[in-house]
Amino acid sequence: MSEFSELEQVDGVRMVWNVWPKSRLEAAKCVVPFGVMVTPAKETSNLQVVEYDPVPCKACGGILNPYAAVDFHAKVWTCPFCMSRNHFPAHYQGISEQSVPAELFPQCSTIEYSLVHSPQARNMVLNPPTYVFVIDTCVGEDELRACTTVVAQALTMIPEYAMVGLVTFGTHVYVHELGFQEFPKTYVFKGSKEYTPGAVHEQLGLLHGARGQQSNKRGNFLMPLGDCEFVMSAALDDLQCNPFPAVAGQRPSRCTGTALQVATAMMGGSLPGGSGSGRLLLMLGGPCTEGAGKVVDKDLTEPIRSHKDLAKDSAMHYRKAKTYYDKIATQLVLQGHTLDLYACSLDQVGLAEMKTAVEASGGIVIQTDSYKNPVFKQSLKRMFIPPGEAEHLAMHSNATMETFCSKDIKVCGALGPASGV
Repeated sequence: MSEFSELEQVDGVRMVWNVWPKSRLEAAKCVVPFGVMVTPAKETSNLQVVEYDPVPCKACGGILNPYAAVDFHAKVWTCPFCMSRNHFPAHYQGISEQSVPAELFPQCSTIEYSLVHSPQARNMVLNPPTYVFVIDTCVGEDELRACTTVVAQALTMIPEYAMVGLVTFGTHVYVHELGFQEFPKTYVFKGSKEYTPGAVHEQLGLLHGARGQQSNKRGNFLMPLGDCEFVMSAALDDLQCNPFPAVAGQRPSRCTGTALQVATAMMGGSLPGGSGSGRLLLMLGGPCTEGAGKVVDKDLTEPIRSHKDLAKDSAMHYRKAKTYYDKIATQLVLQGHTLDLYACSLDQVGLAEMKTAVEASGGIVIQTDSYKNPVFKQSLKRMFIPPGEAEHLAMHSNATMETFCSKDIKVCGALGPASGV
C-alpha cells in the first residue's frame, strides 16, 4: 500500500490493482477490471523541471523516459511504447552511463519541461489569456463602486500581455470598445431581445471581409492590458448604475441572459478558432428579470422559485431559462472559453438555471451577500495569483492533453470539464 501511495504522489497515477497483468489471459481473470486513472495536473513532490525541449519518438510521438532502452555507444534509444529505435539529437552526444539527462533518472518518471525557445512557449504571448469582465449595474451606487474597485485592483495583478474586455448590463447590454482612445464608446444591445452569434458579430463589426480578411475591429473589444489600461480604468471609474431604475413594487430590470449571450459571442468573434484561454467573469447582483434567461418576473408579488418548486418541477421560468443557458454552455465549450460566476446578493440569482454553463466550461462559483464582503475581494484576487506563489489555484485553461498508449491499452474517457477528440 505504501508503494501504491508513493506512485500516486510522484506520478499522479492511481491503479485498480498494484500489479500489471503480464498477459491478456491474466487480465481477463481479474474480477475487477484493470484500469488506471492519471491526473496530469496533480501537484507532485520533488517534481523535476528542465528548461529544454523533450525528445520525441519519431514513430509514435512518445517522449524519452526512464523506461526507454538506451545504447550509449551508438547514441540510440528504443521507445518502450512502439519499440522504435531513435537517434539522440546533436546536443545529447555527450551522454554516457555516468552522465545522463534528467529524463532518464529512475526517480523522474514524471518530469516537466519549460519550453523557453520553442513555438509552444511563445504561444502564451501569441495567444494570451483573456479576461472579459461582465458587470451587473442593477445594484446600489455603493455596491457598484465596491465591485469596480475590486475589479480595478484585480487588473493590477494581470500581466500586461493578457487581453481584457468589459461588458456591462442592466436593462440593456453595453459592450465597451477599449481600442477607441478618443472618447468612451460602447455598443448597446436591447436586453429583451435574443441574439444569435452572427447578429452580435455583425453589430460589432466582427465579420470577415468580402475576401475573408479579418475585420480590423477584432482587436477593439479585447485589448492587451498594457495598451488599454487607461481606457479600462476610466470606463470602470465612470460606470453608472442602471439608468432605468426599478419602480415601486418591482424588481430591477436585469438582462443577465442577454449579457452572457452577447459577451460569449463577442469573445468568440474576437478570438477566432478558440485561440487563447478566455474567461468570462460575471459579477451578478440579483436574478434575471428581463429577456431570455429570466428566472422571475419583475413584479415583487411573484416570489422567486424555491427549492421545493424546483423539486416539484413547478417553477414557472425554470425549464425555458435552463434550456437557454444550456445553449450558452454549448457555445462556451465549442469556443474553449470558461464562465466564472460571482453571485453577490442576498437574493437568489438563478444559479440553478446557469449551473450547466459554469460546470461544462470548467468555471467556478463564488457566493456571498455583497460586493463589500471580503470573500468576493479575496476570491477574485486569487484568480490572478501567478504560479509559484502561495494560494495559486493551479487552474489550467484551454489545455490540450495527448495520450500515447501501448498495444491493447485504450483511453476510456476523462473526468471533469474536458472533451475528447
